Amino acid sequence: MIYFAHSPKADIPAQTYADHVGGVIKLAKENVQSIAQFAKYNHALLGHLALDVATFHDLGKLIPENQRVLSGVVSARSLPVNHVDAGVAYCLQDDNPKVLAAALIYAHHRGFCDFSSEENRGALIFRDSEIVANIDNQLSSLEKIHMKLIREQPHKQYVEDVQGDFSVFLRMVLSCIVDADHTNTGRHYRKFPESNYLPRLLPEERLAQLDKAITKLHTSSDNNKRNLLRNEMYWSCRNAEIHTGISSCDSPVGSGKTSAVMAHLLAQAAKRKLRRIIVVLPFTNIITQSVNKYRDVLVLPGEDPKEVVAELHHRADFDSVDTRHLTTLWQAPIIVTTAVAFFETLASNNTAALRRLYELPGSAIFVDESHAALPAKFLPIAWRWMNIMASEWSCYWVLASGSLSRFWTIPDISGGDILFVPEIVESTIRAKLTTYEEKRITFKHDLSPKTLDMLIEWIVTFSGPRIVIMNTVQSAAVLAYNYGQRYGRDHVEHLSTALTPDNRESTLRRIKLRLTHKNDLDWTLIATSCVEAGMDFSFRTGFRELASLSSLLQASGRVNREGSMPDTTIWTFCIGEDKWMKQNPGVKNAANVLRGYLEKDISINPSLTTASIAEEIALYGMNPSHRKLLRAEELRNFPYVDSNFRVIDSDTRIAIVSQDVRTKYIHGKLDWRELQRTSVQITKYKLDDLRVPLLADGLYYWNLGYDDFLGYMSGVLHPQKHNEVLIF
Repeated sequence: MIYFAHSPKADIPAQTYADHVGGVIKLAKENVQSIAQFAKYNHALLGHLALDVATFHDLGKLIPENQRVLSGVVSARSLPVNHVDAGVAYCLQDDNPKVLAAALIYAHHRGFCDFSSEENRGALIFRDSEIVANIDNQLSSLEKIHMKLIREQPHKQYVEDVQGDFSVFLRMVLSCIVDADHTNTGRHYRKFPESNYLPRLLPEERLAQLDKAITKLHTSSDNNKRNLLRNEMYWSCRNAEIHTGISSCDSPVGSGKTSAVMAHLLAQAAKRKLRRIIVVLPFTNIITQSVNKYRDVLVLPGEDPKEVVAELHHRADFDSVDTRHLTTLWQAPIIVTTAVAFFETLASNNTAALRRLYELPGSAIFVDESHAALPAKFLPIAWRWMNIMASEWSCYWVLASGSLSRFWTIPDISGGDILFVPEIVESTIRAKLTTYEEKRITFKHDLSPKTLDMLIEWIVTFSGPRIVIMNTVQSAAVLAYNYGQRYGRDHVEHLSTALTPDNRESTLRRIKLRLTHKNDLDWTLIATSCVEAGMDFSFRTGFRELASLSSLLQASGRVNREGSMPDTTIWTFCIGEDKWMKQNPGVKNAANVLRGYLEKDISINPSLTTASIAEEIALYGMNPSHRKLLRAEELRNFPYVDSNFRVIDSDTRIAIVSQDVRTKYIHGKLDWRELQRTSVQITKYKLDDLRVPLLADGLYYWNLGYDDFLGYMSGVLHPQKHNEVLIF
């Protein structure tokens, strides 16, 4: 008799049990081997658990009722009997049960449970109580069938004693298993390539090429003091001798941090024998700019730039067999992604997201504009993960910013143990760079609330080109639309995450081109915070809606960036709420701290950044629910950590905005790269309210109107009739 693991679909036959389980065992072993070299502890246990879980994860599919569905004899949307419970029962049946193996089998589809609650169930731990008797009665026969089909024999006994951090270890093993499971299934259904070749990091070769590019750039540039300092900055970072697992880079605007830190990471990767570099940026909007820079200077002859430097805008995680191939993975040697996607993966209990976690050990991680990466309330648990990944999984971190917050020196965040975090830029060079920053811009404020009309009339009285940064996507879109209606579309540009990455890139190109035209001055860029960090452009006057001190400092980096314009100013302002423009409650506390500085006429400068976070914590405290995150992590309450660690406090989904891309998806011709470039993220409740059609498994088709100026907000605002604006 032939036993099956996956049912037939269209012209693809059913996958046999032996083929699937054997394939998962092979891939799981490979995954574990790839991370074992970077693990400080638990080398043998990694292999034992991965083998046992891979071997028995689908044991329950051998149940006769399930086989009728898997063979195609009976049609059903799901298996009639929970197939996970048999593997759990097998691991728990001995006098010395393999509890961790059982937990991992239990979790390989649904994610981990709350271990404390589960332990209170006694003998029913990790079991499906509704079918326990049924499974136990069949277990012996299922085991006999399995042993005839699978050559790999389970480990008889081993000690499940985990050294180091328990929660991170469990996530790491589950990641190895889930990736093996999803990959094998995807290959069977022709959704994933049989061989997935990717180039290696080759840090020495890429560093040599980067050195040549930087030398050529500085040779051809003017030998002014600023360019000479950029050159000093590059070589200081590149040659920095760092032996800790975490370092920092405090460098002002325009100092060449992007290239300098990459050189440092490549040098460290060569010394530490690391396999990957991950660049974590605060906003999706600046990813493409960084990716293009890295592809220009790091790709070696004959390589495909898209395979060397991966561009990951959204956290795209899909569980179903039909959409798993669209899940974004961390497999390229150099990855550029967002803080949301990166840190929420570390916190995740979703198996589709955890699938990529095993790629993290042995990585150099560059958290650029680290001041804006996470809200203060999430820094304690994020700092815990950073230290664990550094000390137990051979990761190396660089925390960098032009307004660096040394949050690890704040006891409420660090837990009282202050870790030494060295600087990779020499102090003398930092001091020289800072002198330019002090003269570059003036900070002013007008905190009287302004209506939409008042704000537009106020902005245009200042010299252009101008940049205005709003706190919400809707406020930016409403302001941009009305500004264009009053002064003409050629007098306004709009940039926010309401646009797809492709449209944001074309908008950026247009903005940069306009900034090169010396006579094109009377226009305004209206944007969200996605432009306030890492964007290489420079405006005459800036405006920033009241938010945090660090946001204001970063926004100022988009004004008079090179320090070549006299008397440049960035204004802090407030809006008067109405039916169109809404304040962002997420920045309320940080905004009140900045308001206090402005009202007291305290000089705005980067040295205040760490103090502002400490003051925010002192004034408002760490929310008790977020203090529970650390405790939940220690107690292995995985669902709590997953649901409460949300960098953006909203449940968003990916929406395709193009009919052509939708057609590609329907015909199975859409890959994850194109999905990333041609989609947006929208809150689920709004998608549901507006009855936006669901394509599959968290993937939507935005059918309410989209254009390359306002993005999906053109379908929300109904700008012809302002009283029909939908609050978004």
